[in-house]
Amino acid sequence: MKVKTLKDLNIEGKRVFIRCDFNVPKDEFGNITDDRRIRSALQTIRYCIDRDCKIILASHYERPEPGKYEEQYSLAPVAKRLHTLLKIKNEIFMAEDVVGEDAKAKAQKLQAGDVLLLENLRYEAGETVNDEGFAKQLADFADFYINDAFGACHRKHASIHAITKFFDNEHKGAGFLMEKEINFFSRVIENPMRPFIAVVGGSKVSGKLQALNNLLNKVDKLIIGGGMAFTFLKAQGFEVGNSLVEDDLLDEAKNIMDKAKELNIKFYLPVDVVVAPEFSENTIVKFLPTQEIPKGWFGLDIGPASSRLFREALGDARTIIWNGPMGVYEMDRFSKGSIAMSHNIAQTHATTIVGGGDTADVTQRAGDADEMTFVSTGGGASLKLIEGESLPGLDALR
Repeated sequence: MKVKTLKDLNIEGKRVFIRCDFNVPKDEFGNITDDRRIRSALQTIRYCIDRDCKIILASHYERPEPGKYEEQYSLAPVAKRLHTLLKIKNEIFMAEDVVGEDAKAKAQKLQAGDVLLLENLRYEAGETVNDEGFAKQLADFADFYINDAFGACHRKHASIHAITKFFDNEHKGAGFLMEKEINFFSRVIENPMRPFIAVVGGSKVSGKLQALNNLLNKVDKLIIGGGMAFTFLKAQGFEVGNSLVEDDLLDEAKNIMDKAKELNIKFYLPVDVVVAPEFSENTIVKFLPTQEIPKGWFGLDIGPASSRLFREALGDARTIIWNGPMGVYEMDRFSKGSIAMSHNIAQTHATTIVGGGDTADVTQRAGDADEMTFVSTGGGASLKLIEGESLPGLDALR
């Protein structure tokens, strides 16, 4: 990775702006339900605290309407969780705005080792349009800029991209999480231990089309599950009922399967599915071979025979990348395929990399997160790396 990292910079006693990714899930009461992304940022933050820095943290959270403060999008719960996780005597200061008077006043008063969290960056319209004026206001908070928000690096936003123009190469770099993410994906994609197997799920082929085409040039086996499998099944002539299908991509699906055959890549699709007459937790379900999906029914998970087939396919793996669940895992009745896939991957002796928020959530629910070699915090960003594309946030640090 040809960018400076935190350890390459002389930050001792300086003001450091750290772009984090605190876009964490909350319940209806505003309580954080998964703090994995906050915990992932702790190493970088602690490193700066130990060097008596004055630390300004910034993150987005979901998609509020710019210019309008709504409590449900506030980062205040993140500040509380940060204080608990960091276990420091100093308070985590929370700004009431992003670049307004309150943020500036609190930043001015910071002492060595203090941490200030700015409000949701997306409260400001300039963030998502990569506005240089807004980026300059953010840059004025600090002497150094650190990007530790891998999950947002595929976006050209002000706090990711434009802000770097106001720091020279001796005053900007990547945080420890960013460094780890890039190194893991780059090493695995460029020089994997073989057999190299990719497991790709999720709802749509369209979002992963480029990734699938790129993976075919690198993997030994490709396993397809989730809603996207039905586009491939329909392309083979199967009846898929009301299952999620992208009819405009049937030819693309055929091309991918033909390319896999030409390259002698072993290509796996579900052989059985869990189907239901309606998209509901309380409906009746059937376990059927993929050839027998009734008209009008929905395929909502892979079946037990598919789980066994995929487990056998994973048996000799040395490297596995998994991106995307095997079904509608949010509903317990249709989560078994995804949970089984998590267990199967965790039980291999391979280097296992999990990419994407939903996939990481599955491994957490299955109790397998600690068994995986690496669980990425970035879904879209990890896909871009798999696709072979550059990340604006990374390019801006070069």
